[in-house]
Amino acid sequence: MLKKFWKFVSSMKFAITLLVLLALACAAGSFLTQHQSYEWYASRYSERTAAVIYALGLDDVYHSLWFLILTAALCCNLLFCNLLRIRPLIRKTKEFSDPQTLRSSPAAHAEITQRPQAVFEALHFPKPKEIEQNTEKALFSKRNGIGIWGAWICHFGILLLILGFALGQTTGVEYAVYGVAGQTKPIADTGYLLTIDDFRIGLNEDDTVSQYTASLTVSDGKNGEAQSAQVSVNDPASLFGYQFYQNSTGWAADVSIRKSGALLQQETLCAGESLAVRDLPSLALCFNAFYPDFVMIEGKGPSTASGKLLNPAYLYSLYYGDELIGMNALLSGEVITVDDYEIRFSNPQNYTVIQIKRDRFTPLALLGGLITMIGLILAFYLPPKRLLAIPDPSGYSLIGQSLKGGLLFSEQLSAAVKEVSGQSDP
Repeated sequence: MLKKFWKFVSSMKFAITLLVLLALACAAGSFLTQHQSYEWYASRYSERTAAVIYALGLDDVYHSLWFLILTAALCCNLLFCNLLRIRPLIRKTKEFSDPQTLRSSPAAHAEITQRPQAVFEALHFPKPKEIEQNTEKALFSKRNGIGIWGAWICHFGILLLILGFALGQTTGVEYAVYGVAGQTKPIADTGYLLTIDDFRIGLNEDDTVSQYTASLTVSDGKNGEAQSAQVSVNDPASLFGYQFYQNSTGWAADVSIRKSGALLQQETLCAGESLAVRDLPSLALCFNAFYPDFVMIEGKGPSTASGKLLNPAYLYSLYYGDELIGMNALLSGEVITVDDYEIRFSNPQNYTVIQIKRDRFTPLALLGGLITMIGLILAFYLPPKRLLAIPDPSGYSLIGQSLKGGLLFSEQLSAAVKEVSGQSDP
């Protein structure tokens, strides 16, 4: 039973099954928005679907127990496959270096009367060595012997790649910080502070966006050490072991609240954020959206005619407790008045969303990818070949072998013999 189990867990059939299941799991993780609440899935799909998503752990696929089990099983399968193949590959490597085994192996044959060394040169073999063959001095050479290990190295690289990806997904962390230039915000519970020194939007001649660039300073809240960098789309930066990405952007505005004419509070809100009045928490303002060039389209509602600040308007919702008491698009200069409170929007500006990731196992995944590529090159582009020239009464008998592409090698050997003998095809 143990032998059957060992054979099964190291079989190709088991590996393919695991790969299909992992591919389906990754597809589910890409299709379903991750890390949302039960209520969010219920409102987007249905109560029953939300229950299935939570029961199967599809809300956090890459940290679910079954995903980890599948990944561990695939890693074990690849490891067992490689371990089982080491001894046969060592034996095969030794046989490949032994010219005596050429006589009993499927091989290419040719005859030549003289200059056998020239055939080795024509086929790009290293300089042949003289060996004893039936009391005669034969010539032997081999090339690309490392190609025997190509598939093994490729499988080992895949193992490291999957292991690095799985460990990275399991132990990696990801945060998002958004704000306007000049703001400093904490990066979750890491102890680091992120200051957005500057944020620029590059425009083409036709006013289309060419690039988003943010200048950042990250400081350690404990010792005050700071590091700075610029990040832009597809050009992240590494600070304190974290990767910082320019993710997206939107509109923000300053909100000032006055009570009886005196300034009570002033904050910068990004679209989608809300603000409770300091001395009346039950009164809250939600900044829903911003329209830089406000227009009202019949049948569709508020919109913007362009991305330029020509006619700015702020869409807001005002709540008292749980009750919506007002919602409108506020034009520049207009004021919301509620009893003694006056609320005003001003200074529209773009905010940036900075995505922050840390994956300590990325180097392992990159190493696995590199080793996989090396293995593929060895397996497909460096076929192991060997050639033996044995003296006979008429000259030399050539016996050659290629572990891959044997028919092609046989044709190459015949062509090389004709070239060296001064013959040509009719």
